[in-house]
Amino acid sequence: MPWHEVDTMTLRQEFTSLARQGQVPLAELCRRYGISRKTGYKWLGRAGAGGEAALQDRSRRPHVSPGRVSAKVEEQVVALRQAFPAWGPRKLRRLLQCEAVPAVSTVAAILRRHGLIRADDAQEHRPYTRFEHAQPNDLWQMDFKGHFAIESGRCHSLTVLDDHSRFSVVLAACGDETTGTVKQHLVEAFRRYGLPWRMTMDNGAPWGNDERHGYTPLTVWLMRLGVAVSHSRPYHPQTQGKDERFHRTLKAEVLLGRRFNDLAHVQQHYDAWRHVYNAVRPHEALDLQVPQQRYRPSARSYPEQLPPLEYGPGDEVRKVQDGGQLCFRGSNYWVPKALRGQPVALRATGCHGTFEVYFGRHRITEIDLRDRYGAQSNV
Repeated sequence: MPWHEVDTMTLRQEFTSLARQGQVPLAELCRRYGISRKTGYKWLGRAGAGGEAALQDRSRRPHVSPGRVSAKVEEQVVALRQAFPAWGPRKLRRLLQCEAVPAVSTVAAILRRHGLIRADDAQEHRPYTRFEHAQPNDLWQMDFKGHFAIESGRCHSLTVLDDHSRFSVVLAACGDETTGTVKQHLVEAFRRYGLPWRMTMDNGAPWGNDERHGYTPLTVWLMRLGVAVSHSRPYHPQTQGKDERFHRTLKAEVLLGRRFNDLAHVQQHYDAWRHVYNAVRPHEALDLQVPQQRYRPSARSYPEQLPPLEYGPGDEVRKVQDGGQLCFRGSNYWVPKALRGQPVALRATGCHGTFEVYFGRHRITEIDLRDRYGAQSNV
């Protein structure tokens, strides 16, 4: 019968004692005790070499571990985690400077051993399906992070992120959320990185505060530069998911637990961290590349002087009056009031009496000449 755990030592001693007598062949004795001949020879050899103490179970841990992480590498992992407490094993492993880089699981084990990672951290960082534009500058996402208190007032964080590369184009500590403030920072970004093809933002001020239309002076200015504008659907922040995720990272790695004196103090931290985010911090959505490796400046330079709007020979051009009034063929119609003072083009459609209104290359709305009362057009 097989040995039982409670009398293992007794059985081993009995077996080796009987085996030494030689009265029963070893193979038969092993069969009676329910062990293999290999095990029988092992215990008989141990008993002869070291007595009864040698029959104790031995640790199976190897005497040497050639693949074991060195103390130096372990110190590097701990130091990196302390320098970047919000980074997980994959990002930290990417930054290790050693000949034999351990596996991600090994880095995670080191963090757990030193109490630097929680058991449920993996549940909070599950991968999800992502969509990204094919080239840098195809789309920039822009938003204000929720404002927070500083010693001298409140800080409104303006963030602009390139959709393809996750490159942080703008990270500015602002005192308000006005058109002038946003425009100032966008001009600086356009001068350095060029113009994107499109920008998307939510429906809040200063890019969506006109309740009657989806256009504001800021978005009209962007369109004048040849930058298409789109807005996320109300109550659907996932439309700007990359920028929203950027805000979470910004909060975890810069804002959490810190107090700031003024906007300059915040901007100092923002500038230092923006470099880390763009050039040092590996991004899992980029196969652990950094955003700076994937980003390329736009070939479309920012024009210091806006070029004149040009329309086709078949277009009928009108200037938008104050309040968004448009006089066309003896009747008044209404277009977004943010276009006041701007020339727009009216182009006939295939439907009799219907015209499309264009601002530059952007279609704004449609008017119907049969609407003699100049009803408000939907945008």
